[in-house]
Amino acid sequence: MTTAIQVNDLSKRYRIGATQSRFRYGMLRDALVEVISAPLRYTKSLLSGRNDRSQSSEAKNFIWALDHISFDLEEGKVLGIIGRNGAGKSTLLKILSRVTEPTRGSVSVRGRVGSLLEVGTGFHPELTGRENIYLNGAILGMKRTEIDSKFDEMVDFSEVSQFIDTPVKRYSSGMYLRLAFAVAAHLEPEILVVDEVLAVGDAEFQKKCLGKMGDVARQGRTVLFVSHNMSAILRLSEEAIVLNHGKMILRAPTQEAVDYYLSSGMTQAGQRAWEPEEIPAESAPFRPVSIMIKNPLGKVVDTVRSTEDTQIVFEYCLDTSVTGLRIGFYLSTMRGEYVMTSFDTDEPELFERFSTRKPGCYTSSCTLPADFLNEGRYSLGINASSFGVRRYFQDETALAFNVDISGAPGTQWPEMRQGSIRPRLKWKIEKKD
Repeated sequence: MTTAIQVNDLSKRYRIGATQSRFRYGMLRDALVEVISAPLRYTKSLLSGRNDRSQSSEAKNFIWALDHISFDLEEGKVLGIIGRNGAGKSTLLKILSRVTEPTRGSVSVRGRVGSLLEVGTGFHPELTGRENIYLNGAILGMKRTEIDSKFDEMVDFSEVSQFIDTPVKRYSSGMYLRLAFAVAAHLEPEILVVDEVLAVGDAEFQKKCLGKMGDVARQGRTVLFVSHNMSAILRLSEEAIVLNHGKMILRAPTQEAVDYYLSSGMTQAGQRAWEPEEIPAESAPFRPVSIMIKNPLGKVVDTVRSTEDTQIVFEYCLDTSVTGLRIGFYLSTMRGEYVMTSFDTDEPELFERFSTRKPGCYTSSCTLPADFLNEGRYSLGINASSFGVRRYFQDETALAFNVDISGAPGTQWPEMRQGSIRPRLKWKIEKKD
């Protein structure tokens, strides 16, 4: 199969902050003195050993947004790109789209590239929506007749027909996005590059865009897709790469890559403690202390057995009395699929007893029953709130833990069981005469 994109040892360096000038408003006399004295200053720095230090200081003024990235992508493939903010995702797409040049390395792209890097990229604000459509088509090397054949479809998709002859500088961000995506997806580039811009649109339009990208992928065109929406990454791509601080740390099937990414920033020891600087000021008077996963022996563990009870223990303090406080646990898979939600005052008796919690330190704990969870890694989130009044604290990924299914129902069969739960149900087998 033909290679659509080939990235070889790609690196990109950016300067941090503005370039400083020694003489911001210098005179000719100052410039001449600077040039004449430069060799003398350099010689002194070598003799005093300060040159290495100055080079070290100079290195601190730069950051490597990408560092030795290499991969190939075949035609017709959809590649997801995931990572935290600042990992280098957008920089990579800008280089592939020829918006910026790499510092080192090379990129080979086979085919026309349609890019949607950020809202309105490639649009001229003084031109109308109609004029920008034809401008973008021309940049892609398309003939006017080709653009004409797609024009009505693009306008219908964008839902901005009423404003198509209005300068785009007067569009809202949502209108900008609708038209930009319609142009990028419908002008039929061989390679479609999409950054995390769908967050600007409403839920209905996001669904519409994801459906269109799925259509583009099924048509055999190459797609690179950056998103923090793991469901979208899982739905659209079969393979993904994980970036961290400019380095590519993993390329794997999408499910494996997403699981790795979501679990990589969480504690691996079965417990989490919050430092004072991690607690937002608006959480007061509520202060989270720690959360732990414990086995039946009371030991803090990172991996639990599905055939045993598992205890979740959350410690917190109140600086003043709080009325109506409830502590919630959110259990989900590492792909962000919710398994269950539970609050410590779900039972009427506890709701009445702790309607007001006085100042002091507390522990809220619950038990996940044996034969409940299937194998895999799970995420545990925390919420402290007064229903309908205020949310004091929330950490959606407070802790992660593994579930081992040794001895669980059905382990005599080799295949994996689908689903997040693996209950031990009571079956009856009867022979009828």
